[in-house]
Amino acid sequence: MPNNVCSKRPRLTQACMAVGLLVATLWSSATWADEYADVNRLLKSGQSIEAMAKVDQFLASKPRDPQMRFLKGVILAETGKANEAIGTFVKLTEEYPELPEPYNNLAVLYAGQSQFDKARVALEMAIRTNPSYATAHENLGDVYAKLASQAYSKALQLDGTNAGVPPKLALIRNLFSPETRPGKSAPANAQTPAPAAAAVARPAAPTTPSPAQASTAGTADGSEEVVSSVQAWAKAWASKDMGGYLGAYSDKFDPPGQQSRKSWENERRDRIVSKRSINVDVSDFDVKMSDGKATVSFRQIYKAGALVANSRKTLEMTRQGNRWLITRESSGG
Repeated sequence: MPNNVCSKRPRLTQACMAVGLLVATLWSSATWADEYADVNRLLKSGQSIEAMAKVDQFLASKPRDPQMRFLKGVILAETGKANEAIGTFVKLTEEYPELPEPYNNLAVLYAGQSQFDKARVALEMAIRTNPSYATAHENLGDVYAKLASQAYSKALQLDGTNAGVPPKLALIRNLFSPETRPGKSAPANAQTPAPAAAAVARPAAPTTPSPAQASTAGTADGSEEVVSSVQAWAKAWASKDMGGYLGAYSDKFDPPGQQSRKSWENERRDRIVSKRSINVDVSDFDVKMSDGKATVSFRQIYKAGALVANSRKTLEMTRQGNRWLITRESSGG
């Protein structure tokens, strides 16, 4: 079996490339949108040297900008400098641990080097940061399959008489074979993308919703209380009012990543209180009500220091007494 998962699994490759759509919403900045767009245009046209020159020029004056550093990691990977790209993404995960995309791209690079245990850990961190991140879930499934293949191969080496291992190994190998790829078969002379290019997502040009796009759709029929509860939750978060913030969550809240409620609260408290300043803007609400429960999705713009995260968020809420409390939350979409 080839070592590079991404070269054999188009679903993994396509999923990795889909990260660009998320980056477009997570790291948007109207101030620097033209610079990001220029770099993306150069990348798409194959002008990696020119793209890197523009990235380096930008970072000379704004060295902490997360999106441009992410783009630099992409360029490094696409030009065959995988170790430098890994270093770039590792640094981003250290400085911006709340963002799942650097973890995902880091994992794909590790997979390209057959470091599947490291890839697994990175993907688990991506999912812990954003449990609704479908790309990371799919990639983690492929990494688990590769680890299973290695384990079965080792078992067969140690005990060649074990009749139960070969069928399992054959099943895993079949999963990664070209014949199992979805869609039509590629022509015989089709070229497989180079590992670095196939393994790393290319961010799309950042976008920021204009004020005209914001709406309060769905605030009728009693859902105004739901919107008010979300606004109060965002205000408590921004002001680092941990009592108000944590108090917005129901005792039935399902923490991400199978964490206990206590460990989740401790983690949130550490992350929020450690920030020098936080701003959380919520708008463009869409509320669906049913039998004392509500699902509200909205645009969330989070700012902390140099980080600007613009994403779509969904909260599932339930009415307890005269309050609407959060039972589940997810990002993206």
